[in-house]
Amino acid sequence: MKVSIYSNHTEDSNRVSDLIMKEINKTNIEVDDDNPEVVITVGGDGTLLSAFHHYAHQIDDVRFVGVHTGHLGFYTDWRDFEVGQMVDGLASDNGQKVSYPLVCVDIIYQDGSVDNFTALNESTVKKIENTMVCDIYIKGELFERFRGDGLCVSTPTGSTGYNKSVGGAVIDPSLVGLQLGEIASINNRVFRTLGSPIIVGKDQYLDLVLNTDEQLIVSADNLQAHDMDNKKKIAKIHYEISPHEISFARYRHTSFWKRVDEAFIGGIK
Repeated sequence: MKVSIYSNHTEDSNRVSDLIMKEINKTNIEVDDDNPEVVITVGGDGTLLSAFHHYAHQIDDVRFVGVHTGHLGFYTDWRDFEVGQMVDGLASDNGQKVSYPLVCVDIIYQDGSVDNFTALNESTVKKIENTMVCDIYIKGELFERFRGDGLCVSTPTGSTGYNKSVGGAVIDPSLVGLQLGEIASINNRVFRTLGSPIIVGKDQYLDLVLNTDEQLIVSADNLQAHDMDNKKKIAKIHYEISPHEISFARYRHTSFWKRVDEAFIGGIK
C-alpha cells in the first residue's frame, strides 16, 4: 500500500499530518507522493479539490480519504481523533471504493485552440462586465439564448455546492448527469429564459456558445480555467460527463444523503 498525505498546511492540519505519519510508521504502508494508491487529504473540501486536481492525470489509479480539520467537510469522513482507526483501515485495505462522476470542461477559442479541464463539483462562466449573452445547445440542438450574470454546470455531488446557492436541485449521484443553473438571468417581456435549472442525462452534452468578444471568467472547481489575464476570445464551452470517476476508499464512507443531512439540516430526526 502506497499513500500520499496532501495537506493545506495550516497549523492544525500540520499537527494532524504528523499524527498520521506516526501511525503510518507503525505499519508497512509506504509514503509515495508521486504514485500513491490512496491520497489522504488533511484540511477541508477545498484541500480535497486541490488534491483531486493535483492527481487528476492519474485519477483512475488513486482513491481518496479525507480528514477534516476545523469545520465539517462534505467530502471528508474522518476527524483528527480518529486517525489511528483510519490508518488501521488503510493497513487492511482490500480495494473497496465508492465512485462519483466528473465533468469534462473544454474551452474552445476563436483561434481554434482548446483548453481541457475536469471538475469534481462544478464549472461556472461569468462575464467581467455587463450582461453575458450565450446560446445554450443540448446535444447539438439550440435550446435557448441566455442573458444574465452567468451559468453554472455541476455534477450530482457538486449539486450541493454553488449550484444549490443559485437555486439548483440536489441530485443523487447515482443519477449520472449534468445540471445547468442560471445566475441572475434576465427575464422580461423582451428576453426570456426557462428560468429554472436544467438536468440532462449522461448521454447528453451541453455547449455554451458565447456571443461576445469581451472577457469572461471560467472556473473548474477552485481553479480559474480562464481569467482576465488570458486574452484569447472564447467561441464556446463544451460540457459532458467524463469517462473517468473520482473514487473514495470505502473504510467508513458516509452516504451522500447522510452528508446532505449533516451539512444542511444538522442531523435532526
